[in-house]
Amino acid sequence: RRGTTRTMATGMAQSSKNAITLKGSTELVTEFFGYAVNNILYQRGVYPPEEFERKHKYGLGLMVTTEEKLKEYLVQVLEQINAWLMSKDLQKLVLVLTNVQTKETVERWVFDVQTDAEITAESEGKDKSEKEIMGEIQAIIRQITASVTFLPLLEGECAFELLAYTGKESATPSEWEESDPKFVRDSVEMKLRSFSTKVHSVDASVSYKTEGDE
Repeated sequence: RRGTTRTMATGMAQSSKNAITLKGSTELVTEFFGYAVNNILYQRGVYPPEEFERKHKYGLGLMVTTEEKLKEYLVQVLEQINAWLMSKDLQKLVLVLTNVQTKETVERWVFDVQTDAEITAESEGKDKSEKEIMGEIQAIIRQITASVTFLPLLEGECAFELLAYTGKESATPSEWEESDPKFVRDSVEMKLRSFSTKVHSVDASVSYKTEGDE
């Protein structure tokens, strides 16, 4: 179980149309994480809206940061996530939103990752069309975008951290630190949709404080 990180948003899966390899799946999942994190940071107002630009992806208009330091951070994080997915070490990616003044965790977005235990980098691809996978990813992104309708307003300035849970044997880069789970106290959890490449399965959820919580 490992601490904070940095990640990328580059790379497209270039496997054949219906054969998803470990490498192709890793690129699809890493790319999804990049867009999902950007979308959450935009939707939850962690960064000003003028620091985002619209990109067309998954048949949707998605907001992506233009802030250079954040872009650099995300690229570095996603590169490490990509490596952990390829080595089948990544178990969970968590985006934590924290109130800057009180240091309290106010929201926790969790992406649980399951990896086919038998697949290797040399294995033949799994039979699933990229179009079907993209449709499942689109449904999750739509849910994240719609989340502002039920999530409470975030009061005060918030910061974010990315936590990665990995296998005990996996190497931890020096840029990452060990971290506590940063749970939301007395939280409400909302399960979101999932998607599968048949190599990786990703289940999403968000935990948050209700407006009545102290």
